[in-house]
Amino acid sequence: MVTLILITDMTKGNISKHLVRFAVPLILGNFFQLTYNAADSIIVGRFVGTKALAAVGIANPIMNIVMFFIMGICMGASVLMSQYFGEGNIKKLKREVSTTMIGGLIFTVILIIVCIIMTKPMLELIRTPKEILPEASNYLRIIFLGLIFTFLYNVYASTLRSIGDSKIPLIFLMISSVLNVVMDIIFVVYLKWGVSGAAIATVTAEMVSSVLCISYAYMKVPMLRFSRKEIVLDRILLRTTISYSWVTAMQQTCLYVGKVLIQGAVNPLGIEAIATFNAVNRVDDFAFTPQQSISSGMTTFLAQNRGAKKFDRLKKGFWSGMKIETLYWCIIVGIVFFGAPHIMHLFVSDKNSKVVELGVKYLEMMAFFYFLPGCTNGIQGYFRGMGDLKITLRSTFVQIVGRVIFAYLLAPKFGVVGIALSCLGGWIVMLAYEVPFCVKELKKTKGINSESIV
Repeated sequence: MVTLILITDMTKGNISKHLVRFAVPLILGNFFQLTYNAADSIIVGRFVGTKALAAVGIANPIMNIVMFFIMGICMGASVLMSQYFGEGNIKKLKREVSTTMIGGLIFTVILIIVCIIMTKPMLELIRTPKEILPEASNYLRIIFLGLIFTFLYNVYASTLRSIGDSKIPLIFLMISSVLNVVMDIIFVVYLKWGVSGAAIATVTAEMVSSVLCISYAYMKVPMLRFSRKEIVLDRILLRTTISYSWVTAMQQTCLYVGKVLIQGAVNPLGIEAIATFNAVNRVDDFAFTPQQSISSGMTTFLAQNRGAKKFDRLKKGFWSGMKIETLYWCIIVGIVFFGAPHIMHLFVSDKNSKVVELGVKYLEMMAFFYFLPGCTNGIQGYFRGMGDLKITLRSTFVQIVGRVIFAYLLAPKFGVVGIALSCLGGWIVMLAYEVPFCVKELKKTKGINSESIV
């Protein structure tokens, strides 16, 4: 009975309220998920030292490539799940969940083996300083072992969100995030396990969140309860799922491969620059997360309405989402700009540290630049919801190529500030690519609306 209240049909009712009610729990959930990395960075930086902070910082982009590839697979599958739910085809929804689960588990196990073998070569490829290579390698290998829990949580969380329930995944993330911080303090501060202790805490917390999410789905959501006969790998659905998931996974991977390449531009600047980049990246993640969550809300809304053939609500959903993205930026710009010194002091205890000085300069610029990714996320949420995932991949690729080129040109001259300017350049290139397609798609949607009214 409880789950029937939590499931949200977005094909009717106030559009803005649907987007806000769906996005807010998702935003909070993503905030808690980000505390995994942030807690590692803050506690390691304050209690172990700058070198340990740099080691975690170098490991994070590589870790994120793999983790967000898995999340991209789940995100692509959730578009299909939302569409089948909007159609009212529960049988096909369950078959899609089963297919994604089996195929994803097989892929994740293979991915874990490959990643553990390639850990050291990947770190050497991005010119990791020798003095922090052992710690960065240990951190990554432990994280890679926990990828199975990353997949299990995300596939079930994506399934619940596809039927409009973004609150339950939030609750489980809150629990596991608090657990992660507590274990970070125990393992790193008291037991002195260093960087490895932070990784163990993260993996354990992810395991808890996945167990809770699976248990809830089985006990409380009848439509997600499977008999043995229903646990099948549908080859036809698998092909469709791969076509969706592969694009979103490649999009997420492309983004973080770009970050690894940018890390390669930062590494020659020295340990302090690496530590700064790690800290400001955590801030960037917190700033971007609400934009991405609003985008996910738009995706679910549009996919459900497209499945229900409610074409008149598609364009309205896009503009409502863009207004929410803009409102969010108006809030975050002041927080980051005026709070930059206090934010940096979370990562480094020494008030006169070079890391704090560099980080403040970076954040004061980025506060104003954050408006642009809000626009790109809104547009990408629209295209994902409409089932056109190739444009989202191409635009992300264009953005990353531009950003990496700018980073290698500007970082040697401007240092960490040059990395902020490279972000600006990448987003401008991305919008230049996306906007014409978006305008064309919106005109096409208007034509569909007119036909549906006639």
